[in-house]
Amino acid sequence: MRYLSTLGQTDPVDLATALRQGLAPDGGLYVPEQLPDIRFADLADCRSLADTANRVLAPFLAESILADALEEITAEALDLPLPVIEFERGRSWMLELFHGPTAAFKDFAARFLAACMSRLRASTDPVQTIVVATSGDTGGAVAAAFHQRPGFRVVILYPKGRVSARQAHQLGAFGDNVHTFCVTGDFDDCQRLAKQALKDEDLSRQLSLTSANSISIGRLLPQMTYYAHASVQLFRKTSTAVDVVVPTGNLGNALACVLARRLGLPIGEVVLATNANRTLSEYFDGRNYRGRPGLATLANAMDVGDPSNFERLAWVYRNEDLRNSDIRAFSVSDEVIRQTIRDFDANHEMPVCPHTACAIEVLWMRHRYGHYRPHLVAATAHPAKFDEVVEPLLGRTVEPPPALAALLERSSEVEELSAEFGELRQRLLQLAHA
Repeated sequence: MRYLSTLGQTDPVDLATALRQGLAPDGGLYVPEQLPDIRFADLADCRSLADTANRVLAPFLAESILADALEEITAEALDLPLPVIEFERGRSWMLELFHGPTAAFKDFAARFLAACMSRLRASTDPVQTIVVATSGDTGGAVAAAFHQRPGFRVVILYPKGRVSARQAHQLGAFGDNVHTFCVTGDFDDCQRLAKQALKDEDLSRQLSLTSANSISIGRLLPQMTYYAHASVQLFRKTSTAVDVVVPTGNLGNALACVLARRLGLPIGEVVLATNANRTLSEYFDGRNYRGRPGLATLANAMDVGDPSNFERLAWVYRNEDLRNSDIRAFSVSDEVIRQTIRDFDANHEMPVCPHTACAIEVLWMRHRYGHYRPHLVAATAHPAKFDEVVEPLLGRTVEPPPALAALLERSSEVEELSAEFGELRQRLLQLAHA
């Protein structure tokens, strides 16, 4: 399969090229040239996520030098627990995506991307620099996936004061080939800096730059697989397509769910749960798309005012009316996030992170509107990563999982940067020539 730019100003490329470049030369995002047809019957006998991924991803890796390594890649990258927990009898389930090494859904895609890129690298290739903007969880997942991998350098950019204390500590705790910078701005500034670096031809050539943000097609492909796997599981139980509620900021995880549905898998409406950043909810409510600076909220990993992957979503529906695509979007305030965390724990004895709380509130909102079809809620991060928010609301400690606890025991080193590209450019060059 070949991959195209959303802007259509560059020639189609193979998957290896799309992964290495991150961003297309014309500044667009890579998308598959076509989507294969995959049905419930094709996956009915798959028992593990890796089994499902091998079936779903085979067409996307076809004719790639990675094709023969697919089963090896999925066995290495996607061997993470993927519980589907029923919490409202017969109608609502939670897809727990936070059982990886950094306790967030980003672990699945980051590990897959690292496994692919390691196999694309020859021992004689120069060190490749991966620049990643993060609103909290992406950076940690990418750092964990590439930590101490020969031939790679990771540069993390996160907005100063806009991630949780534990997220910030985690981002700076890896060291070695991982370099972490807090930027005096918001996530959109970090994302802009990362894109500027990738578009700088001279810098990109000197540092062999690529991205591990959700702008990378290597992040998007594996995320489709857990929605495919979960939807097939639930179809076996309910004999109907399941509506999926996805907490979203930069739209990558939600887009993966949309693409899984486009493949033909049993997914009904895709419902986007956002925080007070209302760009998507306003658009799907009928207003013109309007990117704007991100607002700081309790669900900080979703503090995105101009989601990059909207460009991909619009491309997927380029010949259709996107607002008639069975995609809905709703915004949730900080006040409601707090109350939902309290209420959900009181009802189910399950602490949830602020992002998952957004999705639960949107689920309850749909119930209030009379939507009682089966729903799957994506739980995107472990609540212990947001102890400063969650624990005071519940009045008890939420213990971090072992991998996160181990990272929190390590020292953490972070360097501050302005939001000016010139400063980042200079620092990247210094790292490369150190």
